[in-house]
Amino acid sequence: MRHTISVLVENQFGVLARVAGLFSGRGFNIESLTVAETLDPKVSRLTLVTWGDDQVLAQVTKQLNKLINVIKVIDFLDASHVERELALIKVKADRDNRVELSQIIDIFRGRIIDVSPESFLVEVTGTDDKISAILELLKPLGIQEIARTGKVAMHRGMQLLKNARDEKEKVA
Repeated sequence: MRHTISVLVENQFGVLARVAGLFSGRGFNIESLTVAETLDPKVSRLTLVTWGDDQVLAQVTKQLNKLINVIKVIDFLDASHVERELALIKVKADRDNRVELSQIIDIFRGRIIDVSPESFLVEVTGTDDKISAILELLKPLGIQEIARTGKVAMHRGMQLLKNARDEKEKVA
């Protein structure tokens, strides 16, 4: 089963290596990985996607929580959430296919962010399915290069992935 996991970590050297090591040590491949600072520059949010048995992944989540620089772990498997990914796609664009390319990009609410005499650079955000669908339509037209960010995820509504340490300080 596919799992999207967000981890709040202290923004320190080596934390990412320890998290990745925990997964590789248990034979799990990380399908996608994104990391960036949160509103607090001392804390980063790491979002990763992996495949695995629910019981084994529950064990990995417990072990992630034991890592010293890990603040909080959430598996979005059963949570109401939104996932998105960004893709940059460079496509051959000549006189014959520019109109068709523009129409496909518009249908997917993408944006042409760079134009050259030979190519378009397209930006698309959305779910895995949306990114895969536009790639399938653009393939026959000549995709030259792709860069994908990996997923980011967030709870729907007012549920937050908060820094547990901040919550303790507010109570004290």
